[in-house]
Parts: sequence; structure tokens; C-alpha cells
Amino acid sequence: MGKLNKADAAPDFTSEDYLGNVINLKDYQSDKILLSFFRGATCPFCNLRLNQLIKKYPEFKRLGIKVITIFASSKEEISAYAGQQKAPFAIIADPTQEMYKMYGMEKSYFGMFRTMINPLKMLKVMFSSYFNIKSIKDRPIIPADFLIDQDKKIYLAYYGKNFGDHIPIQDILEWKK
Repeated sequence: MGKLNKADAAPDFTSEDYLGNVINLKDYQSDKILLSFFRGATCPFCNLRLNQLIKKYPEFKRLGIKVITIFASSKEEISAYAGQQKAPFAIIADPTQEMYKMYGMEKSYFGMFRTMINPLKMLKVMFSSYFNIKSIKDRPIIPADFLIDQDKKIYLAYYGKNFGDHIPIQDILEWKK
């Protein structure tokens, strides 16, 4: 499937988060949703972003925005790495990347290269508590974020350009509908 665009229907899914809770997009009727796709649970860029989402979660909740995150990792990997942050929202394990295909996710070695030549990003991640050499084996998935409105249409599809490129938090907070 190709990339999604504004006003496209958000592909429905039913999956389990890494804790075993069933997550179905249909259960979020009348909710605004931030759906964020990440690489693997060991990815330091992903864990930094996850930490940002956790910190901003009270504001998202106040604005009626539900957060669902997806990692191309097993439940065990998420539990051992990203799950250690104790996110107050769902973290779905999708090691076969079925949901990634549904939402038009891309893999790019060029995107990986663009990340690595950015010295500020690399220094930030190398000196963070999330740096993990195991992330090198992760697939070169480029992250994406989707703002899904109450009628389950894509309000914004944000496909990143490198491993650390996500929709700015401020854009999420300013989302009105």
C-alpha cells in the first residue's frame, strides 16, 4: 500500500499492545488519535521521542488526543527497552510490520545516512540514556506520525525523512477540529 494522505480513511487494525491489551482503532470512536510508528524498541531516536510523548501526555489528554505507538519489535524487546519508560498509552508490537505496510511506511538507507551525518542529533542520542548499540541491527524504517480525526480520517500524515524526524509536538498540540 502507498502513502496515506489527508482525508484518507485511517486503515483499521486490531492488535495487542506489549502488555497484552487488545487495541482496536474502532474502539476510539469520537477520539482524536496520534498514531506514531517507530523503528525498533532499542532505537535511541525512538526512545527519545517516546520520552517526549510521555512528558506531553497530560497535555494531549487534556486536549482529548489519544496516543498509540507502534514498534517493529517483539513484545519481549519492547518490554526490555521502550517499555521501561512506562508510557501511559498503548505501545503495540508489530515485528512482522503488517501495520507498517497498511500505513505506507518506508525503509531507507539514505534516511539512515541522513541521520548519521547530523552531528547534533548523533551527539544528543549518543549521550542520552537511550543509546544502545543493539539498535544498529534494526531495520532502516523511517518513522511516521498520523493525526486521525474523530471520523477516522487522516487529518495529517507526516512521513519522516530520517530516524529522528517526527511531527513537531507543537503541531500536535495546536491540532484543532
